[in-house]
Amino acid sequence: MPRTVIRNGLVITAAEEVHADVLIEGERVVALAATGSSAAQAWTAETEYDATGRYVIPGGVDAHTHMELPFGGTAASDTFETGTRAAAWGGTTTIIDFAVQSVGRSLRDGLDTWHTKAEGNCSIDYGLHMIMSDVTEDSLKEMDILVEEGVTSFKLFMAYPGVFYSDDGRILRAMQRGGDNGGLIMMHAENGIAIDVLVEQALAAGRTDPRYHGEVRRELLEAEATHRAIQLSRVAGGAPLYIVHVSAEQAVAEIAAARRLGLNVFGETCPQYLFLSTDNLAEPDFEGAKYVCSTPLRPREHQAALWRGLRTDDLSVVSTDHCPFCFNGQKELGRGDFSKIPNGLPGVENRMDLLHQAVLDGHLSRRRWIELACATPARMFGLYPRKGTIAPGADADIVIFDPHERYTMSAATHHMNVDYSAYEGKQITGRARTVLSRGAAVIHDGEYVGRPGHGTYLPRGTSQYLI
Repeated sequence: MPRTVIRNGLVITAAEEVHADVLIEGERVVALAATGSSAAQAWTAETEYDATGRYVIPGGVDAHTHMELPFGGTAASDTFETGTRAAAWGGTTTIIDFAVQSVGRSLRDGLDTWHTKAEGNCSIDYGLHMIMSDVTEDSLKEMDILVEEGVTSFKLFMAYPGVFYSDDGRILRAMQRGGDNGGLIMMHAENGIAIDVLVEQALAAGRTDPRYHGEVRRELLEAEATHRAIQLSRVAGGAPLYIVHVSAEQAVAEIAAARRLGLNVFGETCPQYLFLSTDNLAEPDFEGAKYVCSTPLRPREHQAALWRGLRTDDLSVVSTDHCPFCFNGQKELGRGDFSKIPNGLPGVENRMDLLHQAVLDGHLSRRRWIELACATPARMFGLYPRKGTIAPGADADIVIFDPHERYTMSAATHHMNVDYSAYEGKQITGRARTVLSRGAAVIHDGEYVGRPGHGTYLPRGTSQYLI
């Protein structure tokens, strides 16, 4: 098998930081040795990378993306080809996307549809969650089969009545099944029934601008749904629960209280909630539409609670909820009616760099950066230690990261298939320079050298965090 050596870098994992060289054979890491040691000096390889002055980190694991997702009469603008290429540019080497069950159809139909979209098109490895839009006796039985096949997480929605919404009874049944088969229930926790009332009232009063999207999707309705989901999981016998895209301080408090009780409850947040706010939603001339997502952006004062939750592990994962829609022709569908703006932001290329900036800003340690972006999502979704770390036997998903390079985020230079950047003009320090996926270079010295079809599908084990 071809051998590759990465020399002279600072290897950072969730567990340690060490100046070490890394030996790769084929697709796997086979050894680490202290830089300059006789063992490392004895290694020979066809390919060598000099990481002097740079970090050597695991490839990022983004556990929440939506490539090609149909929504609101349109579809997310990134395909699996463009989206995984952009992810690689940003130092992410694994995504877990969401297959969608249509109402009246089987889970298998939805899963097969997403396999068809992804197969042969991805530059990096990928897994799939399953969105359950129709909880029936048949789909509950299918959950058992999918878990055995490596689709071990199932997303339900307390929001979007008439589209993805499940009532409490259906949620309880899915949770009970997850408690039995080990499947992790992922929950979009917002009270969609109440939100729809507030949307109707806002539009009737002429409040149609994008900023009202945030005002009707109130923090208390996120907190209420989070509390309700946690109590339903307790009724279901402590079934594991993962709350996606947590944005509000009150929802963090509900998760923290559950974790103090020793419950299998986990929280995820996203960069947009850490770096953006309702100030963006209120930008004039319909520019605020660029920032419409659900859960919505919150007032800036919520950010302190999110950062604190990340440090205390009340929030365990940072994923992107990458679901891009172009401003021109897609976000514009909601001119005159904020409820028709497609919900979602681009971000799969930005996550690793933004979290490194958070390290420089004093919010996180370097190892916590890797824990949140690589190791914990891999463990949470049954991929560790194949993904999320640099250790003998792990896939050689490795990023050589320059912690000193400064650049400005912009739609003019990013690689996501969307016509705006949510972080336009933001100055960032730190950037992936070389990215390996299973030992093969995808990005090298700022050039894309990968190919669609290199990425393979990942059957997953059950969550490694369950009590």
